[in-house]
Amino acid sequence: MGLIVYNIFNFLFKIGLTLISPWNIKARLWVRGRKGLFQKISSASASWQGTEVVWMHCASLGEFEQGRPVLEQIKKLKPGAHLVLTFFSSSGYEIRKDYQGADLIVYLPTDSYRNAKQFLDVLQPSLVLWVKYEYWFYYLAELKKRKTPTLLISGIYKEHQLFFKWYGGIYRKILPFFTHIFVQTDESKRLLGTLGFSDNVTVSGDTRFDRVIEIAEQFKPIQSIEDFCVGHEVIVAGSTWQDDEEELDHFANTNPEIRFIIAPHEIDAAHLQEIKRLFHHAVFFTEWQQLLAGNKPLQEPQPNVLIIDNIGTLSKLYKYATIAYIGGGFGNEGVHNVLEAAVYGRPVVFGPVYDKFVEAEELIDCGGAFSVDTALDLEEVLNLLLHSAHEQTKAGEAAKKYVYARKGATAKIITLIQSHAY
Repeated sequence: MGLIVYNIFNFLFKIGLTLISPWNIKARLWVRGRKGLFQKISSASASWQGTEVVWMHCASLGEFEQGRPVLEQIKKLKPGAHLVLTFFSSSGYEIRKDYQGADLIVYLPTDSYRNAKQFLDVLQPSLVLWVKYEYWFYYLAELKKRKTPTLLISGIYKEHQLFFKWYGGIYRKILPFFTHIFVQTDESKRLLGTLGFSDNVTVSGDTRFDRVIEIAEQFKPIQSIEDFCVGHEVIVAGSTWQDDEEELDHFANTNPEIRFIIAPHEIDAAHLQEIKRLFHHAVFFTEWQQLLAGNKPLQEPQPNVLIIDNIGTLSKLYKYATIAYIGGGFGNEGVHNVLEAAVYGRPVVFGPVYDKFVEAEELIDCGGAFSVDTALDLEEVLNLLLHSAHEQTKAGEAAKKYVYARKGATAKIITLIQSHAY
């Protein structure tokens, strides 16, 4: 019965995205990206016969960044292997489709018995890595049937998930399909133990810590950002939504001596214009670059808010922060990645919705982060950190120490891969 419901859901999901695709850009990319997919896969892999193939699947961009350290270590471990990277979402694929570390980057064909068999017949991977979540029944069942080593990395399990509900039988059936499961926390391992899984479960930690440390230690200055920030205290607000921006606008508009960098989660034209309306002295990043190049006169008063209207620079921007504000905490989905800022030793601030994110909770516990409920709370915390060097330094050091203390998940995973000769 569970598999029937699963199939119906997948069918309706695909039909729904197809129907809304003329009006929804993400749905349109999702549908369009899967047209002619098997022909693309077959053409790209035609010359791979006799070589080893490693496949990593990610739901979206965040999961890719989580799996990336492992994939790049495998490339060093198996220099002759071909690496395949698949995404479920358009946001992940479109941003990383030109990633140089993989030989083939495609959308994952929708989950069905036929698609899973055809996909694996063509690629014939010798090692498969799935990152954090997404449990596609037919792909994982087919991998189990073929006895292909399949590892889940950076998994995290909580009591509210389907695995632990009476109606989550199909998801419990999926768990044995994995050869080994690497989890982030002891609690995740304990919960899996209640379902009878313990022998093939390892607490490795979260590979995101390795990734953000790697990014921070390879930091290269961005001259146009330095020109905007020089001589000022800086608040970098990353992955913001409209709710976040409305919490910040009064403080930015009444403190022109402070520099603000706003990197919104969505950069569609309408949202960008709305941000510029909220912040009275704002300039888009592309406009700022033109100003510096001498193509436009510098406006008066000079802008104190820089709106990032491109993708891919956020993790570097936090280096310039005096304080980092992480968006998402005023919405239903919760706060975005807090580690990208904490690794630089910056105090981290976010909204009240963070209970699903263990790293946000632990950063608060260690003194490296602050949660606020309202714009007034936010201004109080920002003023505290801006006007007290002691509090600012203490919080920043606590945040950085928290991140570096959790380094090493990638090494644990690679060690097991080597020890089992996968």
